[in-house]
Amino acid sequence: MFHQVVSQCFCCLMLGRTLDSGFTRTFWSVAVTGNLDDCACDVETIDSFNNDQLFPKLQALLESDYFRFYKVTLNKPCPFWTSSSHCGLRDCAVKPCSPNEVPEGIRSPSHNKYSAEANEQQEECEKTNHLGAVDVSLSEETREALLDWSKYDDEAQRFCVVDDEDSPDSQYVDLLLNPERFTGYKGPEAWQIWNSIYEENCFKPYTVKRPLNPNSFPSSSGGEGQCVEKRAFYRLISGLHASINIHLSARYLLQDSWFQKKWGHNISEFKVRFDSELTAGEGPKRLRNLYFLYLIELRALAKALPFFQQHGIRLYTGRPEEDQKHKELLLEILQLAKSFPLHFDETSLFAGDEKEAAKLREDIRLSFLNISRIMDCVDCFKCRLWGKLQTQGLGTALKILFSERQIKALPVSSDHRPSFQLNRQEIVSLLNAFGRISTSIRELKNFRSLLAEDW
Repeated sequence: MFHQVVSQCFCCLMLGRTLDSGFTRTFWSVAVTGNLDDCACDVETIDSFNNDQLFPKLQALLESDYFRFYKVTLNKPCPFWTSSSHCGLRDCAVKPCSPNEVPEGIRSPSHNKYSAEANEQQEECEKTNHLGAVDVSLSEETREALLDWSKYDDEAQRFCVVDDEDSPDSQYVDLLLNPERFTGYKGPEAWQIWNSIYEENCFKPYTVKRPLNPNSFPSSSGGEGQCVEKRAFYRLISGLHASINIHLSARYLLQDSWFQKKWGHNISEFKVRFDSELTAGEGPKRLRNLYFLYLIELRALAKALPFFQQHGIRLYTGRPEEDQKHKELLLEILQLAKSFPLHFDETSLFAGDEKEAAKLREDIRLSFLNISRIMDCVDCFKCRLWGKLQTQGLGTALKILFSERQIKALPVSSDHRPSFQLNRQEIVSLLNAFGRISTSIRELKNFRSLLAEDW
């Protein structure tokens, strides 16, 4: 289990009663309430906004062909340690798509970001600005080097590893047919993943002890002495972990027989992960970090609006009417995100000395890049799929948040190579990752109802 370093405010009401077994059972309202640390927002505003306004529209968008097909490389070796073996659990398997199941427009690399016309203009523009404008007599080696530098500039903006769509090892996966849910993947191998993330890449304070044994919970401090940037980074990872645990508890294998499998909400599993009494007070902190993560990704969606408003950006699948409808729905969602009244203020981050702020930003970027690489060490393929997608989505959100200047320049840079770009992998992961967070917020409402009935 993981621990949070910021103070807990407005803690949820805890009620208890004694069962026949002799131990005290805690009935816990999962509606953590009040203001969030480091934010001007409160939990109730997020619940209302997400559940009543944003969640239904977002789910409709994610069921469209453009967003349901995700290209991923699942057979990369772990770069940090020798993995014992791949998971043999049947629910860990991922079924890739056959070529005829994926719309031709998605499989065509020329439509990853732009329309065909825009791609042609883009290619001509890049040749002119990056090659011919320097020296028309450049050697082929120099031309390739310049293109490599251009690619390096793109990579320098990224907070996560993006699988190469052109790799022969990459395969399309239908996310709707391979949903995130409990697979039975647990034990030392799973704990090694999370411990590597928290202990080595998360700016975890020395005062926080996160043990390998999930049944022991030493106390943690409030993260005294941590700068707001490192505290925010830790909360993002904690919130992501909380979201994944909610998904696993909400889609748990409740019945497995020869004629059917039944998936549904497992209240006991949820309480083990989030009940304050069963987690030494850590559960509510984890859920507060989920709301913090929601605010960060929501803010990124709002700031990405100018990019998607560009005429050349299309959600291209080769079906013009559907593509236009889904582009309009996406813009509607982004406008809705922009209208949220209590956005996270990212200007509070990296606001100190310019050199120190730049170094801290790069440290955080590299740490998150490292976390995205750890996803290739996950033995369960389904867990690896959703881990890669969600870390890539969060990494894309961070890229957007720290590219405000480049995004603002987009409307006046149509005759130049755009200084800010998102490829299809980043777009699909960005929206699907936020879809997972949005679903987690919605599932908390379901668990509150179930806990009330259980009480």
